[in-house]
Amino acid sequence: MENERERILVVEDESAIAKTMRLGLEAEGFDVAEARDGLECLKLVRSQKPHLILLDVMLPKLDGFKVCRLIKFDKNTSHIPIILCSARNSDADREKGRKAGADDYLVKPFDLEDLVELVKNRMHQAVGAGQ
Repeated sequence: MENERERILVVEDESAIAKTMRLGLEAEGFDVAEARDGLECLKLVRSQKPHLILLDVMLPKLDGFKVCRLIKFDKNTSHIPIILCSARNSDADREKGRKAGADDYLVKPFDLEDLVELVKNRMHQAVGAGQ
């Protein structure tokens, strides 16, 4: 990792899931911020400038697909990798995520090791792309 710790924004309305994600990522040396709904996510993206976002699809106030679209189609934030996390596993949902600009789609329930590995891979790809 660089001198500065890599910041990850976990956007999850279920506190137990958010806590598990945060603890697993912090154990790997990441700096983790949390948001509980789509609007809070957009605020934190602007103020915290995360290096990667783990974004639940079914969120209060603004769903993950809309949040993803807003982040990806803003020139100031479009470079931030977004991994959508959802219990919804249909091809239509995955396609909707791709169209919204998501970089990956992780299906719940997921293994924490798989999540961490996916985050690390996305971080390395972003660094390789010159983020």
